Amino acid sequence: MKRIITAICLLLLVSQLLAKTDKKNTLLVSFQTVVNGQPQQDRNRLMLKCNANASASWSETAGNLLPVVAKESSYIDFVSQKTWQVANFADGRSINTTSPFSEYPQLTVTSEKETILGYACTKATTSLRSNSIEIWFTTEAGAKGTPSMAYGIAEGLVLKIVRNGNFELRATEIKALKESNQQPIIPESVGETVELPLYRHLITEQLITTVDIFTDEQISFGNEINNPQEGLENVTYRYSSGTVILKKVKLPAVPDDTQLFAELYQYSNGDAYDRTGTIFMVPVGKEKSFLDGLRNGVDKLPVFNARNGKSYQGVTTMPDFDPLVEIIRFFTPFGINQFNDKVNVYGLKWQDSTYYKQEISDLLPLLQGECWIGAFIGNYDKGGHKVSLRFKYYPGSRDVSDKPAKKYWVQPVFNTLNVMEMTGQEYGTMFGTDSLKATISVPKGVNNLIFRYISTGHGGWGNGDEFNQKLNTVLLDEKILFEYTPWRCDCATWRNLNPASGNFWNGTTSSDYSRSGWCPGTATQPVYYPVRPLNEGEHQIKISIPLGQNEGGSFSSWNVSGLLIGEFEK
Repeated sequence: MKRIITAICLLLLVSQLLAKTDKKNTLLVSFQTVVNGQPQQDRNRLMLKCNANASASWSETAGNLLPVVAKESSYIDFVSQKTWQVANFADGRSINTTSPFSEYPQLTVTSEKETILGYACTKATTSLRSNSIEIWFTTEAGAKGTPSMAYGIAEGLVLKIVRNGNFELRATEIKALKESNQQPIIPESVGETVELPLYRHLITEQLITTVDIFTDEQISFGNEINNPQEGLENVTYRYSSGTVILKKVKLPAVPDDTQLFAELYQYSNGDAYDRTGTIFMVPVGKEKSFLDGLRNGVDKLPVFNARNGKSYQGVTTMPDFDPLVEIIRFFTPFGINQFNDKVNVYGLKWQDSTYYKQEISDLLPLLQGECWIGAFIGNYDKGGHKVSLRFKYYPGSRDVSDKPAKKYWVQPVFNTLNVMEMTGQEYGTMFGTDSLKATISVPKGVNNLIFRYISTGHGGWGNGDEFNQKLNTVLLDEKILFEYTPWRCDCATWRNLNPASGNFWNGTTSSDYSRSGWCPGTATQPVYYPVRPLNEGEHQIKISIPLGQNEGGSFSSWNVSGLLIGEFEK
């Protein structure tokens, strides 16, 4: 009897081993993401289907994917030792990229053991882009595969991956599929084969909405202007002797979590100097707008009357007018592209254009629907500059959101950057004897207020505000909201953008010099300050800057812009 029992036990053991090693055995493995020991319930679940010869892995989403999101799968053929990454698009197209095993991180198998879901697992280690990786795999399952082949491919079934000790992909369930459900792991067709960089580009390209606003448009001075009839969409208008270009565009309505970036390219088409530039939006929701000044002359703009006796056109919000909303403040370098072949400096290779990319997601509430978008570069040259501008919208989530859109309150407060400089708009010199003041009217129920502020000092030669640190004081209802000194001391970083920059006896050049919040060839970043909760009604915002004194024919001025952004209570 003992012999019979022993024989039966041996038969059972053998049958179990055969079940684990049968090449026809197909398993379905579920994985969970664990961060710092905490399971992530909101993350998509990774799935792995595998047998002794091949595996397929994919992500199961809990929600509805955006139509533009490609559905990706990864396949491993252990016989040919090749892999495929496959993307299937909503329009029926498929693409893939393939790689041999040799292109993946090589694993070092250790002697450490651990039991996971009843299987004895061995630890292997590797490194990926300075990340330490642990891979725990078993050879008892009769199947091979991994939920993430980017970390390396083990000769077994991977049940746990640990990155840097705090991020895990952990198997939570293993199911044996019935023979009727055992379809081929690797499909016969995986679409067009492309190189890995192109594969990634084609996937992300589907996600991004791009709006081209200006394409190689000239901003110059003194050329003949023949604008078409006013108000046309997608037509470039020129104003202020050609130094301002403007276009009415239709911008998409997007979810709140969308990331919006502006991409700007600029190069000299004749002008050699570092010039102030701005990308702006014209608010048109009130009785008057900056369009009135651009179309009919600067005297059509409302004025701020300063104590110095000057009237400054279109610089502050009023009950019937809002100033320009500044999107990007940028500065041209000295003569990039146009003067590259005219100046030769040992050890330097000049760039062909200046590229600025800046996130402007905070302005999304304004940059939707029909908008007037403009660009200005102050210059006195008939060749001037060439610019290209596009907006790029990146989705914040892979899934379709069912959350209601937030309601925002955005109030432009002031903008002293005189985009109509060439047709008489005053420079921002009101700070010498006065503070710049604006009265705003806050509606009921606005919270989470942020003040967005851009400030740069200009002019006055060596003792002027371009080259000296000046404290900006911002007051709200006569109380200091914040104090800030705009300053850039990294201007020498962009020497290779400035072929026409003046060179000095000591080896420095004009483009190297530190400046009041800007450098030739850079964009000035806004600063953001939280604002205490404001009661419904009128409030005053004031800017105080100690303006430098005139030096002969030179004077100091400040280009400051600011706006308030808040959310309405739900």
